[in-house]
Amino acid sequence: MNITGLPPKQGLYDPQFEKDACGMGFTAHIKGTPSHQIVSQALTMLENMEHRGGQGSEPNSGDGAGIMVQIPHRFFVKEAKALNFELPEKGQYGVAMVFLSRDEELRNRHEDLLKDIIAQEGQVLLGVRTVPTDDSTLGKSAKDAKPVVRQFFIGRSSELQAQDELSFERKLYVIRRLAERHIRFASEPGGETFYIPSLSCRKVVYKGMLTTIQVGEFYLDLRNEEFESVMALVHSRFSTNTFPSWDRAHPYRFMIHNGEINTMRGNVNWMHARQSLFESEVFGDDIDKIRPVINPDGSDTAMFDNTLEFLYLNGRSLPHVAMMMVPEPWSNHDSMDAKKKAFYEYHSCLMEPWDGPAAMAFTDGIQIGATLDRNGLRPARYYVTKDDRIILSSEVGVLDIPAEDILYKDRLRPGRMLLVDTAEGRIISDEEIKDKIASEQPYGEWLEEHLMNLDEIPDAPEAIQPDHSNIEQLQLSFGYTFEELRKVLEPMASTGAEAIGSMGYDAPLAVLSDRPQRLFNYFKQMFAQVTNPPIDSIREEIVTSTATSIGPERNLLDPQPESCRQIILNTPVLSNEDFAKIRHVRRPGFKAMTIPIFYTAAEGAEGLRKALDNLCAAADRVIRKGHNFLILSDRGVDKENAAIPSLLAVACLHHHLIRQGTRTKVSLLLESGEPRDVHHFALLLGYGISAVNPYLVFESLQDMIKQGLLRGISHEKAVKNYVKGVTKGVTKILSKMGISTIQSYRGAQIFEAVGLQQDFVDQYFTWTASRIGGIGLEEVAAESLSQHYRAFTDKDGNDKVLDSGGDYQWRNDGEKHLFNPQTIHLLQHAVRTGDYKLYKKYAALVEGENEERLTLRSMLKFKPNGAPIPLEEVEPIESIFKRFKTGAMSFGSISQEAHESLAIAMNRIGGKSNTGEGGEDPARFVPDANGDSRRSAIKQVASGRFGVTSNYLVNADEIQIKMAQGAKPGEGGQLPGRKVYPWVAEVRGSTPGVGLISPPPHHDIYSIEDLAELIYDLKNSNPRADINVKLVAEVGVGTIAAGVAKGRADIILVSGYDGGTGASPQGSIRHAGLPWELGLAETQQTLIMNNLRDRVVLETDGKMLSGRDLAVAALLGAEEYGFSTAPLVALGCIMMRVCQMDTCPVGVATQNPELRKNFTGDPAHVVNFMRFVAEDFREIMAELGFRTVQEMVGRMDCLDAVDAAEHWKKKGLDLSVLLHEPKLAEGSERYRVQRQNHQLEETLDMQQLVPLATPALENGTRIEADLAICNVNRATGTILGSEITRKYGAAGLPEDTITFNFKGSAGQSFGAFVPKGMTLKVEGDCNDYVGKGLSGGKLVVRPDAKATFVAEDNIIIGNTALYGATSGEAYINGIAGERFAVRNSGANVVVEGVGDHGCEYMTGGRVIVLGDTGRNFAAGMSGGIAYVLDPDRSFVERCNLEMVLLESIEDAAELEEVRTLIERHVEYTGSQAGQRVLQDWNQQSQDFVRVIPKDYKRMTEQIQKVHDTGLTGEAALLAAFEANMRELARSGA
Repeated sequence: MNITGLPPKQGLYDPQFEKDACGMGFTAHIKGTPSHQIVSQALTMLENMEHRGGQGSEPNSGDGAGIMVQIPHRFFVKEAKALNFELPEKGQYGVAMVFLSRDEELRNRHEDLLKDIIAQEGQVLLGVRTVPTDDSTLGKSAKDAKPVVRQFFIGRSSELQAQDELSFERKLYVIRRLAERHIRFASEPGGETFYIPSLSCRKVVYKGMLTTIQVGEFYLDLRNEEFESVMALVHSRFSTNTFPSWDRAHPYRFMIHNGEINTMRGNVNWMHARQSLFESEVFGDDIDKIRPVINPDGSDTAMFDNTLEFLYLNGRSLPHVAMMMVPEPWSNHDSMDAKKKAFYEYHSCLMEPWDGPAAMAFTDGIQIGATLDRNGLRPARYYVTKDDRIILSSEVGVLDIPAEDILYKDRLRPGRMLLVDTAEGRIISDEEIKDKIASEQPYGEWLEEHLMNLDEIPDAPEAIQPDHSNIEQLQLSFGYTFEELRKVLEPMASTGAEAIGSMGYDAPLAVLSDRPQRLFNYFKQMFAQVTNPPIDSIREEIVTSTATSIGPERNLLDPQPESCRQIILNTPVLSNEDFAKIRHVRRPGFKAMTIPIFYTAAEGAEGLRKALDNLCAAADRVIRKGHNFLILSDRGVDKENAAIPSLLAVACLHHHLIRQGTRTKVSLLLESGEPRDVHHFALLLGYGISAVNPYLVFESLQDMIKQGLLRGISHEKAVKNYVKGVTKGVTKILSKMGISTIQSYRGAQIFEAVGLQQDFVDQYFTWTASRIGGIGLEEVAAESLSQHYRAFTDKDGNDKVLDSGGDYQWRNDGEKHLFNPQTIHLLQHAVRTGDYKLYKKYAALVEGENEERLTLRSMLKFKPNGAPIPLEEVEPIESIFKRFKTGAMSFGSISQEAHESLAIAMNRIGGKSNTGEGGEDPARFVPDANGDSRRSAIKQVASGRFGVTSNYLVNADEIQIKMAQGAKPGEGGQLPGRKVYPWVAEVRGSTPGVGLISPPPHHDIYSIEDLAELIYDLKNSNPRADINVKLVAEVGVGTIAAGVAKGRADIILVSGYDGGTGASPQGSIRHAGLPWELGLAETQQTLIMNNLRDRVVLETDGKMLSGRDLAVAALLGAEEYGFSTAPLVALGCIMMRVCQMDTCPVGVATQNPELRKNFTGDPAHVVNFMRFVAEDFREIMAELGFRTVQEMVGRMDCLDAVDAAEHWKKKGLDLSVLLHEPKLAEGSERYRVQRQNHQLEETLDMQQLVPLATPALENGTRIEADLAICNVNRATGTILGSEITRKYGAAGLPEDTITFNFKGSAGQSFGAFVPKGMTLKVEGDCNDYVGKGLSGGKLVVRPDAKATFVAEDNIIIGNTALYGATSGEAYINGIAGERFAVRNSGANVVVEGVGDHGCEYMTGGRVIVLGDTGRNFAAGMSGGIAYVLDPDRSFVERCNLEMVLLESIEDAAELEEVRTLIERHVEYTGSQAGQRVLQDWNQQSQDFVRVIPKDYKRMTEQIQKVHDTGLTGEAALLAAFEANMRELARSGA
């Protein structure tokens, strides 16, 4: 029996990457009256969030659920008496809830140890009680892991009686920490089975590996009427695995959490480093008993809870700790109260934020609070009732509260806090809490005295002057190439932004390259997908911060004025002048010391090892002398002294100082000639550096200006632009992980090493994943020295000239590429002539001819399954074709000719083409006269939701949710206005000539349960289609895929990092994500371990070029295969890599009508390519002895690693982890054999709506009905809408043909994708995603008629309403949550208030807001018009003005349109706010602010001009588009 249940690290699976999400909530009696009703209602809340939890392969084994309550004193007194011991007064005893082994001998041993610790700490064991349980409803895995649950009652010692209650809580905490140390984390046999869910004199936790319903069934105590509490916190867990885990269920000791901490590795590192400075007045000598503060085996929530608990028990209030750990985005908040801002700034000097999407509730047993992350990425709604109850939950409707009993309804706002004090009997507002805490100390005065900005520090007496006489030698020694000067430095110096590339990456991984590589290239950036969202660092800049502080930290437990004696840096990238200021700083409290980072070149690897040891020893010495700025410098490199790779020096010293306990005493700064790429700076920050001075970059820029390589710009401006570009680039990288601040990113180590030996990583990059071995210190030194010796060689000649490079684009003398002139020519000639022999020549080259192994798959060889079989016995080509797909390439990124050629080809062979995210012209749904079909079978749903209508979805065989793209995972996209031709705009539902933005995240997917909801919504939108979820390979993708499978996806695509793209930052193309071989193998292994493999199809893509690639993919677990780049090459692409510029010379990746004339591709060419690949695949199958693809899937035993012992780098690779075969569960398979159960038959649509609407569906008869609705009724109306669309097409039915009047609280995605003819009304309220993808229908939401609160002052619908709506109407009688009408492209909406980020990315439609808005309104808005009622003229402060104009409504016709919409709003909802506006129309109409995007206004005016000349239709749009482009060209825009 093992209650943790997580298997050990094996193959590519690593338990540290497990994730979870949840539904959470609490209920409490505000006045502090305990009752059993609170407990029973909390359990009801939990049951009504069952859909937010997870189950694995067993429906009766949950991922975990639980409840935290106040100690039920009266109940425990009675129970103790029955067991013959007595309990003292409430507060005079504590209760330890303990999970113990079912093995009696182990259990007795652990109990004895616990009893000894209690006695040693001077407390009294009063008695022990076995908690009564009923496991009859539990699944097998939950039962097998079930612990014995016992309660230990601990009496308060006499010496603690005179002290406050918190002193007893501290002692109980010490007892628990000692028990954990001596039982769970010692070498004690069975110690892993020992776990204490809670030990407190105030509260107790009942939890386990249970479904929400099972909590009350399993724990019999919870049913007892005498079991009473003032409050109850509940949680339902959705994990990314099915492994039994009783301890990872929530609640934890102080909190419940819905979300993820993205910066966890850094937070834990820094807390570990701070511990050596801890001295505590309240803990005294006990402080040593509780180190380490953070348990090493906990989840991110458990580690957060450890820290929260520790800081609270040391004397800070719970709200104070929450403000420290999860601060508001204060740095860019101009209107924030000065005292509160000072609080946050002061505490930023003490601790970095614990950053990530989070809704948290916490309690000390008296106060109960909740807070939301800075970006509002999790839902949390609450009711306050007239009988003094509060109910907060991830959803409304979890308790049935009569409308007349509700005092008000509200939500947690981004960065805000809610606090209920049951002792004071009141709710304390966010403003009051924070004002009180911010006023406790004169933080502003402390900052004024001790904190300084770098700008305030005087210039240095001297700065090192560049020496241009040896610049080329320095560039050579640090491995610069001419390509880097032109494609990395020049774009950033000219534009202040990282360069854009296209067509993906087809050069080898660093470990597979024969060319010397910088150490940076062995690391891959990690990114957010599914379990938490990336964020938009551009449009949501208000929540980001590039500032960081340098200077020593002091004791976190004893904050003093001097604790903020630090220097603020606005960017971590410093010019020579700014860096010199720090080097020469003369302020009290700061001492800088420069430590050279060289090693003796002649001594090679041993010299490098010694130099690293010496670096650590030197740092220890100068720290002891009081220096706190350690500058690592490689200035002065010469023939004898080679530079230590800067990343190695930084990471080595960072981890050494953590181990020494001195890390927080110093800041590390780097002065180096090596870093120049954005990826380099991100890595340096991720491994602990505070600031970097890339001196050689600045010298190179000056040299480029002198040589004419950089024109029209001064050196000062070039440096400024470069610093800006790197800072923006780093911010984008951290935002891809969902991190908001550079301060949090520093030390967070969010990278995977690919191609580095484990012992090397463990020594210098501790806690970094490195799974396939590779090179070590020997080879790192060799690569470094090869460039060093070349720079300092005595020979003259070409050797002294920079290499051309060839990393980003093929060069004859540069890095090798899979696609080069020879392979492109062979492939194109083969498919045009139908010559299979030519294809085989091409295939031999891309597969690694002559030992040129450029991919991981080329490092694998086949092992026969048996004797070869005749080719004619192998599955026919036509059957294999059904497994073939083309990748997601949008119409917009490639031309109509290319896009339709792919669709025709795939339909001819029975495969599937993919629309990409640009929508699809409905004309393509109808077959052509010759029998060809241009319809893409796969319809993609990406974050932009362009063209995603009910009609689009119904016309799909497969719907793909694009979570990430291989070439730029974690990023959105932008189609510039010059590429939005009229035909592109029509398909995307936007305006020609106006740019379009795809957000980095799906705004309805911030967690795993959100993805499960979108899968459910899309399955409702087309029950006949399979739902495919596209992931990108990274470490941990297998655990994410397990969560996706549990979320009921039908197909999971694991994409490789090397796939193509129309446009992406160059750093993302090369440095983010992993090859598909790693991602696919990990996913196959993890799904088998979770017994989930046989319920999903696995697909892979990413530079799939030949039949051999397919064979390897099949053996690693893939059943379906995607091709993108190769089919484009077959159609004529010559890899010019200018897709982003709309200048493709062969008409493939352009919308330009003239260039499109150059397109010479033919669907037959793609058919030939697919036939060749399938035939190639068949030949390999015959050789290996396989008759069908299915029997081949997952047969990793038929692969082996190639012997690379002769290669100086490849010899260190260990690919055995790819070939690890977990044990297959009995009756399971390595491929899909069972379909997911989407439970559509249980929906309100199938149960009631579709039967009721049958007359309307069959003959258009109008129908109307009244129905009840509750939060478990999700995606209501969507299946019915799909049936209407399937029968009547995009036109739908006449308005109000079907009207349903609902009463209650509608579940998520109410009215999603409903088409014209459907009217859905709710009297009550709704959850998140109302009107998602609205496709012509009408939605009305108003409060219950019995409600007594003021509608316009209360929240009525949740977050992300009208996301991607394309047409229709919505009338909302109340306030909406965050991101209202995000990406609305055609719906007309009236609402009475919205949260932050309203109308974000909107491209069409009209939105009228009759109340207040939150911050950042109209960010990224490029189309449509919003009208905001603004009587106090304050709206301008909350609007993002980057892309929009604020005007008054001047046009009479437009004013009448607005009035008409408000009249309809009043008609449908009875809105009092709307009535007041109409009653005083002449005055109120002048108070509207017209929010219109600049480009949209310009383009609509241009269209009107063209219409005035008599042109109409498509001709008018094209003329307006061309006129707009000419006007922009003239203005230089």
